[in-house]
Amino acid sequence: MPTIIHLRRSAAAFLTVALIIASALAVFLNPSPARAAQLTQITNFGSNPGNLQMYVYVPDNVKPNPAILVGVHWCTGSATDFYNGTQFDELANQHGYIVVYPSVTRASKCFDVASQGSLNGTGGDSASIKSMVDYALSRYGADPNRIYASGISSGAMMTNVLLGVYPEVFKAGSAYAGVPFTCFAGSTEWNTNCANGTINRTPQQWGDAVRNANPGYSGPWPRMQIWHGVNDDVLRYPNFQEQIDQWTNVNGTDQVADYTDAPQSNWTRTRYGGTGGQAPVEAISMRNTGHNLPHQAAETIRFFGLDQSTPTPTGSQIVGAASGRCLDVPNSSTVNGTQAQLWDCSGWSNQSWTRTSSGELRVYGNKCLDAEANGTTAGTKAIIWDCNGGTNQRWNVNANGTITNLRNGLCLDANNAATANGTPIILWTCNGGANQRWTLR
Repeated sequence: MPTIIHLRRSAAAFLTVALIIASALAVFLNPSPARAAQLTQITNFGSNPGNLQMYVYVPDNVKPNPAILVGVHWCTGSATDFYNGTQFDELANQHGYIVVYPSVTRASKCFDVASQGSLNGTGGDSASIKSMVDYALSRYGADPNRIYASGISSGAMMTNVLLGVYPEVFKAGSAYAGVPFTCFAGSTEWNTNCANGTINRTPQQWGDAVRNANPGYSGPWPRMQIWHGVNDDVLRYPNFQEQIDQWTNVNGTDQVADYTDAPQSNWTRTRYGGTGGQAPVEAISMRNTGHNLPHQAAETIRFFGLDQSTPTPTGSQIVGAASGRCLDVPNSSTVNGTQAQLWDCSGWSNQSWTRTSSGELRVYGNKCLDAEANGTTAGTKAIIWDCNGGTNQRWNVNANGTITNLRNGLCLDANNAATANGTPIILWTCNGGANQRWTLR
């Protein structure tokens, strides 16, 4: 695939002497604060069957419980090229999300969008990128409900693959000059029929490709934003409609646009399944544009919702008297059975607990602090579980600082009176220890 070059920013060509002097004085008198944030390589991020490299950009003002955007480069490109060639990092400085940049190490620098392993998540590049996301969730306390992917050319094809293989992980994608999920299936690295736009399947067939990769999954399915140049001579224009067919079918809509406009003179934008800016599918066709289409990072994060303010958690932190640390759900997990722990108080949603009138302690709005398996013995784990109204999910917050389970009368306890980050939370016979006293604030 030809090299794609995306120029980043342009400066004014000429400045007057007066402007130069004024600018110099302004910098001298009002120096800009130094930024520590930079593109950083992460090694040993986890399972890496695709032998990819991982780079990450964490802005200085990263938000609590931040979103993750995976930025996927083009053939012959790299993480550094994508970082320099798009504005996702600059927008991250404004909006506080994290950018993960995978980088191919094989000679072609093209992502694997064809092998069985990559197309079912058991190996290949898709599994490596999933490991990067898992690392970022754990390392930065990111929000598992706000994970997105965007790529150009080979990266757009991989964006389709990531959403097709991991719909439970990626909430939305934005693909610039790509092809549908499984269009390259069975080839080595290049599929001429797909690239030339001669693979024409029904929306049902394309949708079944995604559903068959996820047996038993019932949604919600990821939203998709699709960009394509009408004059694309590398991944030809019919692939634009094939992607629309795939993702409208997956999202349960027809292929008739609910909304059409022209935000720029050579754009035609259509939305399916809704008329708003975050419709299930949004597709932008660019007239008089080839494969090297201009990247629109601001439009992509608008579609993802990353330009909007994140609601501040409205619950309370539950702070241990002995440790000064907060009752925390590890890695912001929403998986039933996850054991609570102590962790430095951060204000993130995985430490925001809401007391209900029935005595529940809710996190994320729909998970309850729970005595595992209706346990009644000292040592029972304190976990999260779908709220169900059981007495093992109801708690008394007592005047002496203890929190007791309504079913078993045991106290919420930092195991072995430990105070370190990661200390597991259990239920234990009440004994008045500081590791059993908590403050809600």
